[in-house]
Amino acid sequence: MTRIPLLGGSYQARSVVASAQRVVNLFPENNPQSAQTPEPVTHYQTPGLNLLIEGDGISPVRCTYRSSRGDLYRVVGGGVYYVNAAFDEQLIGTISTGTTPVSMKDNGLVIVIVDGGVSGWAIDMDSLVTFGQISGTNFYGATTVDYVDTFFLFNRPDTAQMYISVSNATYAQLIAGTAFDALDIASKTGAPDPIAALVVMHREIWLVGELTTEIWYNSGSADFTFQPQPGAFIEHGTVAPYSLVKQDLSVYWLSQDLQGQAIFMRGQNYQALRISTHAIENEVSQYSVISDCVGYTYQQEGHTFIVFNFPTANKTWAYDQSTEQWHERAYTDDDGNLNRSRVACVANVYGMIVAGDWQNGNLYELDMNTYTDNGQPISRIRAFPLLINEAKRVVYNMFIADMEVG
Repeated sequence: MTRIPLLGGSYQARSVVASAQRVVNLFPENNPQSAQTPEPVTHYQTPGLNLLIEGDGISPVRCTYRSSRGDLYRVVGGGVYYVNAAFDEQLIGTISTGTTPVSMKDNGLVIVIVDGGVSGWAIDMDSLVTFGQISGTNFYGATTVDYVDTFFLFNRPDTAQMYISVSNATYAQLIAGTAFDALDIASKTGAPDPIAALVVMHREIWLVGELTTEIWYNSGSADFTFQPQPGAFIEHGTVAPYSLVKQDLSVYWLSQDLQGQAIFMRGQNYQALRISTHAIENEVSQYSVISDCVGYTYQQEGHTFIVFNFPTANKTWAYDQSTEQWHERAYTDDDGNLNRSRVACVANVYGMIVAGDWQNGNLYELDMNTYTDNGQPISRIRAFPLLINEAKRVVYNMFIADMEVG
């Protein structure tokens, strides 16, 4: 009997005659040739959701953050919580309510929180729970916050400007308004488009604008310590600020430039490399809204997944860095409909991957040995490739699936 190997990930082309393969809640893994396995590729199940903390049922988890000291914090609706290793949580403060993602970063002394507006907040890491609002006329809020070489880094919303804190800023300085200097600010110079988000990779700052990207480094200049890296300019920005994620020495985002948009890119070695396929790009181009795309990344069993949620389109796509293949992730509701994944954000903490729910405030463990989404059955779909025999009629009298079931 002829064997039909299922080799790749999702690829539903514009023409189904070309390809109509769909992979939902499964990911392919290449088997080593030395293992002499029956097939070159095995499809494994994506992790299920094991409930750790039950939320209020109505508030989105906007951030899950592991501090440099190994503690877990999360933002649910407008509440900021400290979560211990037993997954008991304590409300420590409130920020502006909303549904947009929140960015958090620490310098070993204090955690800074921004939510895309003009406000910011801080947590004293020594006490774990001392919380307050950042003040000062030279603090402008930010979409994202990051850290390098003792400085907090911020993009000034709706401008091409980046600004920094004083070195080793303390909780007291942030709350008192003395952590920022009016002169510690600079603008993207290669193009005037606003900075959508920023991220630090390899101790360099990627200023990702709406149309272009610049890379800056710490030059030690007395006027402003960071300067543009000569020759490091990328003609791709992002249409979705919260799609920007970092994994190892690569940055991933949903791009936009003067020629178009809706291509997934990987930034590496001062270059932007396309990682999406024509099929993925055709799919995303049909969504009515793509600017709300939110990305997150995690590593599990040697696979590094970069996951992109599209809230308005109600879709989730995942890219496996190890195989360079795409697959869908979906939550099955009570009516059997497929919806975007429940997971909005993740953190590697307390020996597990924890995940926040975009709708109800729940905190889960992403667990390869859990086979439901918090009790809800998981639909897993693998469409076959087209089977053609030189335009001749093909008849199959028997079908045997190589599956491990339990």
